[in-house]
Amino acid sequence: MLRNRLSITGAAVAISALILTGTPAAAEPAPQAEALTAIAKPPPGVIEAMQRDLGLTAEEASARLINESRARQVEPALRKKLRDRFGGSWVTRTGALVVATTDAAATAEITSAGAQAKVVARPLAALDAAKEALDKAAAVKSVPVWYVDTLTNSVVVLASDTAAAERFVAASGADRAAVRIEQSAEQPVPLYDVRGGDAFYIGGGRCSVGFGVTRGTTHGFVTAGHCGSTGNATTGYNQVAQGTFQGSSFPGNDYAWVAVNSQWTATGVVNGYTAGIIAVAGSTDSPVGSSVCRSGSTTQWHCGTIQQRNTSVTYPQGTVNQVVRTSVCAEPGDSGGSYISGSQAQGMTSGGSGNCTSGGTTYFQPVNEALTAYGLTLATGGTPPPTGCTGYQNTYTGSLTSNQNVYQPTGGSYQSTVSGTHRGCLDGPNGVDFDLYLQKLSGSTWVTVASGTSPNPDETVSYNGTAGTYRYRVHAYSGSGSYTVGITRP
Repeated sequence: MLRNRLSITGAAVAISALILTGTPAAAEPAPQAEALTAIAKPPPGVIEAMQRDLGLTAEEASARLINESRARQVEPALRKKLRDRFGGSWVTRTGALVVATTDAAATAEITSAGAQAKVVARPLAALDAAKEALDKAAAVKSVPVWYVDTLTNSVVVLASDTAAAERFVAASGADRAAVRIEQSAEQPVPLYDVRGGDAFYIGGGRCSVGFGVTRGTTHGFVTAGHCGSTGNATTGYNQVAQGTFQGSSFPGNDYAWVAVNSQWTATGVVNGYTAGIIAVAGSTDSPVGSSVCRSGSTTQWHCGTIQQRNTSVTYPQGTVNQVVRTSVCAEPGDSGGSYISGSQAQGMTSGGSGNCTSGGTTYFQPVNEALTAYGLTLATGGTPPPTGCTGYQNTYTGSLTSNQNVYQPTGGSYQSTVSGTHRGCLDGPNGVDFDLYLQKLSGSTWVTVASGTSPNPDETVSYNGTAGTYRYRVHAYSGSGSYTVGITRP
């Protein structure tokens, strides 16, 4: 396995593959989420998903959402009034609220508040106490799940070995009369997404995921060939067992693919770190001169331009042909990470020279060559970003989930050296409410100087300002999807 570092000796700049040895870098925390008001209507796709997954008609789904909203208002007040007589609550298929109580005399109070009443033997506090006793008991592998079930007024223990479950309950000291043991084959495991730009580990080395892929029903990802050899095992960004290299080619080429286990799912997105989650819509090659951005686990999100295609580059281990030369910087550990132009996957980081402090040149292995070589299908995450912001000096694309923020350009800011008009345009997906804020740096504080906050997906702002440092903040007030931001500076 190759673990080369970039180095500069005198005037000579070494070109090397970018795999890093050492410990994982800490991810920067996401911006603080802002409060989201109650929805006046469901976000796009909710009704359709409820029809598909809950077997409801559109009318039933809409009625259920309204009833559930009412239940969220009524339940806390009843819980507070009933206190130690409260036996739990749930909603029915229609969204009607049912409130349980140990006091038959309280049923009138419940029904007058607009809920259905049910008299039960045990208060919720007793069920919670039994559950807490189980929580403190020593774990048993054949007893993977236990929970408070308000519908049956009991604590349910799921187990593949019911005799082991009996011993588990007895050892816990929980009220046996409140516990119901059910035989189950369930063996839960954590589930993780494969995202472009995230770290993965091979032995003592670290590389970055290129793009999620599938081959038949098998999920996986493409990355750089120099990151590992066929048969090498990988662990994910979280150090959880992830997959195995199924194929690897380096030098000559610099691509590989890893098949992941059932805990991991290939997704059609790139982790843009400060730029948010970037949806991948396809893999159409961008021409020379196009902007291109790179995501990697060391330096995260950086952009530049495509300088030359059909390039050959010689590393200490040999020559790699038909890579693409770019002005994007990279450092060890970024190897294998995603290059994306707009919403189109371009390739995986191969190597380069320089760094992200002084600048540098990097090369990427085209993704389509790897897809063809291994018979893979690129995982995609959505339609291309909207393109309504035309006529602006620069445009930037990305994807946001509801209540998420991102800063443009490319997660950073820009410097204006003269006074003049700043114009911004946000083109969001239909059916959402995205907002746009222009902010100026005042000392160490960002101050909003202009904003577009209509209940629509599209916004424009204009501000006549003095020289200084500026940035645009895009906020997904409600709804999710891809967006385009256009920026014109003085």
